[in-house]
Amino acid sequence: MILVALLAAPLAGAVVLLVLLARRPSSGETAQVVPWYGVVVSGVTLALALAAAAVFDYGRAGRMQLQVDREWIPGLDLRFHLGVDGISLPLVVLTALLTFLCFLYLVRHRPEQGRFPELAFTLLVLEVGMIGTFLALDLLLFFVFFEIVLIPMYFVIAVWGGPERRAAAVKFILYTLLGSAVLLLGLLLIWSHAGTLDMVRLTERHGEGIPRAAQIIAFLAVGAGFAVKAPMWPLHTWLPAAHTEAPTVGSVLLAGVLLKMGTYGFARIALPVLPEGAEVLAPWLGALGVTGIVYGSLACLAQRDLKRLIAYSSVGHMGFVLLGLATLTPAGMNAALFGNIAHGLITGLLFFVVGSLKDRYHTASLASLPSGLLGTLPYLTSLLTFACVASLGLPGLAGFWGEMLALLAAFDPASTLSRPLYLTYMAVGGIGTVLTAAYFLRTLALITHGPPSRVAAAAEPEGHAVLTGPGPEDSAAAADLAAREAQAAGPDATAREHPAVPDVTAYELAAWTPLVVLILALGLWPKALLAVTDPAVRALLGAP
Repeated sequence: MILVALLAAPLAGAVVLLVLLARRPSSGETAQVVPWYGVVVSGVTLALALAAAAVFDYGRAGRMQLQVDREWIPGLDLRFHLGVDGISLPLVVLTALLTFLCFLYLVRHRPEQGRFPELAFTLLVLEVGMIGTFLALDLLLFFVFFEIVLIPMYFVIAVWGGPERRAAAVKFILYTLLGSAVLLLGLLLIWSHAGTLDMVRLTERHGEGIPRAAQIIAFLAVGAGFAVKAPMWPLHTWLPAAHTEAPTVGSVLLAGVLLKMGTYGFARIALPVLPEGAEVLAPWLGALGVTGIVYGSLACLAQRDLKRLIAYSSVGHMGFVLLGLATLTPAGMNAALFGNIAHGLITGLLFFVVGSLKDRYHTASLASLPSGLLGTLPYLTSLLTFACVASLGLPGLAGFWGEMLALLAAFDPASTLSRPLYLTYMAVGGIGTVLTAAYFLRTLALITHGPPSRVAAAAEPEGHAVLTGPGPEDSAAAADLAAREAQAAGPDATAREHPAVPDVTAYELAAWTPLVVLILALGLWPKALLAVTDPAVRALLGAP
């Protein structure tokens, strides 16, 4: 029953909070207690996720474990069926971890819009939907959890987001609801031919009983629904606006978990349940994946906003995940699942750090942020540098393995696929890795390196200075002039005139250190994750 408790803990926490808000809607006392309340509830959920990982039998990682199978709607033969295997368990733990770290971060980073209790309630409901998606083993139950996350995330963006939050939230909900409608049609088509919605039985059949034409149509439908959430080029256009306007915790959960729900759907449903449809459409999936790699990288080179840059980088990174899935091989699917976890950890850290920079300087614009921050905020910008080099795929860090294994799988795809075509995909993906390094190194050169900018402060209620300085388009002459002026004014002049911006805080370190440790651990010991996913992958694909 540990899986039921995993869902019940955040749900009960949200219900208690809702009752508390109904009784004391404007209580300042409630607003003070809620941050730690969210930490406790999400901490209990994380403890349950770790308990599930502790009792999981890793020698049978290819089989569903800790299952709960009860009648849900008997007349339609729908069941409340939950379970975990080597594919879903890492994603459940990742979801619980990121949600807990978000609440910990919020203890000292309150939203400018206020209404913190409502935000905590929304995040707890969101956690129920995210964890439920990875636990569900009934197609309709999966769809219900898949949809639960949309409304909370809409409100996270629309209520606590940036100046253009309403438009970004509407675009997010329209795209994802349209994708969900198509997804539902595909799931119903599977049901009509297979006669069951049980994902375990469907996987064991490997498409038996579903005609080839129906498999192709169903794969198109469910693939389109998952592609919107992934997001796959060209269905990605909702993502940059959503990330740019979302609050920091919204961006962390959106990139760290919600994007994984789409690629998880491909791995759990589309590929094993519709193998003939996958064989026909996998080359197109690979083509769109590598297009996203190059497009996302080129878009990043043109960005002038840090949050928007990271959003476009997600399009490129998820392109590697889609390429791995498109090879229809155990190596490719393992690469995709490893890339999912690595991207969730790294991009979660990136959005945390960039969110803290935005809190300090009230902007995420590369043109407005000062340069030379490595000298003024050494710890914060060191963490930014670490996250960037992890994201560009530096060997020894988690980001390297997902990309490298996806390219390796493209070198030797399934025998039913065209090897020359996939060699082309591999070459294009390799170009994408070079472009990824280019835009991250360019970003670090603009922000962390060079002489510190001469800055101007603006008074803020929190006592933090707003620093503005020369952007990347300023000339070297202007920078030299500013340096000479600062030298003439004396070494302490700027410090006297402008309050110091604080470096990383204890709460930020507490929220980010687990991500840094896991990025290092998976980079140095990838077998820790691959040994869990590989048996489940082989069982899904029917491989020896």
